[in-house]
Amino acid sequence: MTSPTLDPYWWEAAPLRDLPEKPLPAKVDVAVVGAGFAGLSAALTLARAGRSVAVLEQDRAGEGASSRNGGIASGNLRMGFGAMIGAFGLDRAKRIYGEGIAARRDLARFIDEEGIDCQYAPVGRFTGAMRPADYEDLARNTELLNRHLDFGAVMVPRAEQHGEVGTDLYHGGQLRPDIGGLQPALLHRGILDKALEAGAAVHANTEVERIEREKSGFVLATSRGPVAASEVVVATNGYTRGATPWLRRRIMPIPSQIIATGPLDPAVMDRLMPKRRMLGETRNLYHYYRPSPDGTRIVFGGRAGADTDDPLEKLRHLRRNLVELFPELSEVEITHSWWGYTGYTFDFMPKLARHEGVHYAAGFCGSGVVWARWIGTKVAQRILGEPAADTVFGEFDFQTRPLYWGKPWFLPMVVAWYGMRDRFGR
Repeated sequence: MTSPTLDPYWWEAAPLRDLPEKPLPAKVDVAVVGAGFAGLSAALTLARAGRSVAVLEQDRAGEGASSRNGGIASGNLRMGFGAMIGAFGLDRAKRIYGEGIAARRDLARFIDEEGIDCQYAPVGRFTGAMRPADYEDLARNTELLNRHLDFGAVMVPRAEQHGEVGTDLYHGGQLRPDIGGLQPALLHRGILDKALEAGAAVHANTEVERIEREKSGFVLATSRGPVAASEVVVATNGYTRGATPWLRRRIMPIPSQIIATGPLDPAVMDRLMPKRRMLGETRNLYHYYRPSPDGTRIVFGGRAGADTDDPLEKLRHLRRNLVELFPELSEVEITHSWWGYTGYTFDFMPKLARHEGVHYAAGFCGSGVVWARWIGTKVAQRILGEPAADTVFGEFDFQTRPLYWGKPWFLPMVVAWYGMRDRFGR
């Protein structure tokens, strides 16, 4: 069996672009740090409003999580709706989950109106319950979501789950019709093209080393020279480095890893993923998976292997879990295996924040396909003074923890703890 490529499967249809190197501007209205979904969405909004914008990216544009994720447009929130009602009250819980509805709809609108061919399909998502108790918890949340927000979610009992996913591992699950899938590298390319067309300048391979505040704004010291800016947006998320120590103390870079199978027989795909939906599950070290956009192979990701940077060890973890779910794939070829960093916050909420004059869009907690574009756009609208900038995610404190300085030293212990809970059914 041949070794898989370590590049994302998505790059075959949308290779990363090497942008021509251009001189850095001496001064711009807004400097945006990071050329992923969030940074480019902010840049696009600002440039269309007539602001001069320079996007400064330490790697190639989109080389981070924006082209490495699973392409599931969920806008997921880790806290269930029932728990959120208990923590924040019904009205605020409805605002938080309601903003997820708005963000998903806005992504679909944006893709359609901008004519971005990223293979978006509103196919729905099935979440499998690992235990009977998980099924009951999903059912309670489904009832609350439907009662208060008209989600249209339904529960699928175990006897009927083969109509959604061809495995016996789950004890039924939840079907949500409001979630879709897309090709993330093509979405990123589309946003990049729109930002460039609007007049934003994107400077790849330009690392921001320091951000210094001055009376008239900011000076960003970069690997290619200084750039002055009246406003600064930082959208580095899981790839945050030392130039923004305040953000680094508040974002946990958590690895997420994905594999893609070789093409499968259509009959196999019909059996394992009969409705070609997005798929997930309730275990703590959960998996997210889906058919490829052309429906010929399985793209399978998860948190298993997050405690190692060895790509082969990550591959072994995921392959073992794939076969646990679908035993008939024990001999399937894995053609691609890759990973990247997601950015988590300590309260598992996306964040729009401002500190010492710098705007931050970060903390998408593994659901950046929806949240990164949404929060990046909100940051730009805030700079422009637009009423549409209002977001519940700008109201939460951006928390840190004692002894945390940007490297999640506790991650192996957390992974081991969650793994133990999964093994013992908790």
